[in-house]
Formats: sequence, C-alpha cells, structure tokens
Amino acid sequence: MKYKSVFDIIGPIMIGPSSSHTAGAARIGRVARSLFGREPQWAVISFYGSFAETFKGHATDVAIVGGLLDFDTFDERIKNALEIAKEQNIDIQFVKEQSIPEHPNTAKVRIGDDRSEMELVGISIGGGKIEITELNGFELKLTGHHPAILVVHHDRSGVIATVSNELAKHDINIGHMQVSRKGIGEMALMTIEVDQTISEEVLEEIRRLPHITQVARVAD
Repeated sequence: MKYKSVFDIIGPIMIGPSSSHTAGAARIGRVARSLFGREPQWAVISFYGSFAETFKGHATDVAIVGGLLDFDTFDERIKNALEIAKEQNIDIQFVKEQSIPEHPNTAKVRIGDDRSEMELVGISIGGGKIEITELNGFELKLTGHHPAILVVHHDRSGVIATVSNELAKHDINIGHMQVSRKGIGEMALMTIEVDQTISEEVLEEIRRLPHITQVARVAD
C-alpha cells in the first residue's frame, strides 16, 4: 500500500490506543452512520480475525460505536460511546465471529430502525485508513477519505452517463468510480468519489433521473 504523507503512516489525530483497531474502527462506524443518514435504533456489530481477538482490549467496540454516534476519531466522547449509546436507547450487540476473513481487521455492521436497515462490511488497513468492501450485498471499494456518493439504480443503458453528465453540469470532477450489479438488468450500485462536497440540491437532481432508486452521500 502506498502512503501519500507521513501522516498516513503515523495515523490521524485520534483517541487511542491503536490507529488500526481504534481510529479505523471509528471511521468504519462513522461511514455506516453517514450512509444510513440518521442515528440507528439498533446495531449488530460482528468482528472477524484480529478484531475478534482483541476488540475489547483495543477498544475497537467502543470506537465503532463512537463512529455510529457520528463522533470523529479525535472526539473525547468516544471513550464513553457505549454509555452514551445506552443513554440514547440504542441497542448494541457484539458478535465474535470464528470464520477467517480476507483481511484480519474486518467488521460487519448491521444497523437499523423502524424505517429500514443496512449492512456494511469494512476493513481497517492501517494508519487509520479504511475500506468499505460491501454494502447491502454489493461489492465496492470506498475509503471514506474523499467526498463520495452511492447511487443505487436499475441496470439500464445510459444510466451511468446521465449521472456523470449531471455531475459535470455542476463542474464536479469524478476522481474514482466503481459500478457493481446483482446481475444483468437487475439492481446496480455506483460508487463515485469526487473532488468536492456535493450539495443536497445536486443530490436531488440525481434522484430525479430515470432508473435511480436511491442516492446517499458519504461525508469526507
């Protein structure tokens, strides 16, 4: 893995003890919160590999719940995240998985409320960096370090072009795009990382495009 600066190596400003097990976990939780768009009423958090073995000692459980509460890696409230979640009547369950993951620092986060639920798989790759590798069964690669939108749509000819044209119309540059789909002609997911934050007005215009079913923004 290539690092762009010394700060990628020493990790972010954070509540300790570990950049990979604490800061990375907090970022996984915060991306889940951002995609869900609101505070969940419940969460089932499954830890795999190294996360499963050390999540209590390294405060991975506390950090990922802090992320779900929308706390940044340096927020002092992370230390009390479990207590705060309990005060806010958020039901939290932790599962220690036995299966061996592709990456040792893997967490699956399933959150929901009385309106909907969402499942996300994230890995902490070191130095506080993360990748989101799965969302509701779709494979993707999302770092959470750049502004991004996720566009769920029907797999139809021209849909990707119409979304790209909409962004270009507002002078929004695409840095990275990935598309995955359940099957030919079925539901698909666009993951689009851009160079600047996308306004709610632009998101609404994308939502009104043909064959679009859902648009979510990931805060940078």
